[in-house]
Amino acid sequence: MEIKGSCVCGSVRFAIAGRPKMMGTCHCSRCRKLGASTIVFVEREQFTLTAGEAYIETVQPAPPFIYHRSFCRRCGTSLGEPLSPDPSFPINAHCLDDDPRVRNTFHEHEEDRPVWAEA
Repeated sequence: MEIKGSCVCGSVRFAIAGRPKMMGTCHCSRCRKLGASTIVFVEREQFTLTAGEAYIETVQPAPPFIYHRSFCRRCGTSLGEPLSPDPSFPINAHCLDDDPRVRNTFHEHEEDRPVWAEA
């Protein structure tokens, strides 16, 4: 099973071999503003960036945040952390073109969920 994904304009494309480890939603203000609240976690060996590395821009976090976030510099699509050197890292679930065959299993920072957001 291969799951393909891309940014809106198609400049950045990737493939995930097999099922991601898990899916979850972060409700912190930073993830919400990035438009990447729902993420899948993938293992480094599962993930292949197939096109567009030159279009990936990475935002360095300001304390107390520790996670880097990347986006396509052409269309602005939030990508997660596709250039992470870590053994496991998040990818924006909304970038997936295929069913990842995992479902959302956790929510974090629910205390930061805006009052207008439905549970």
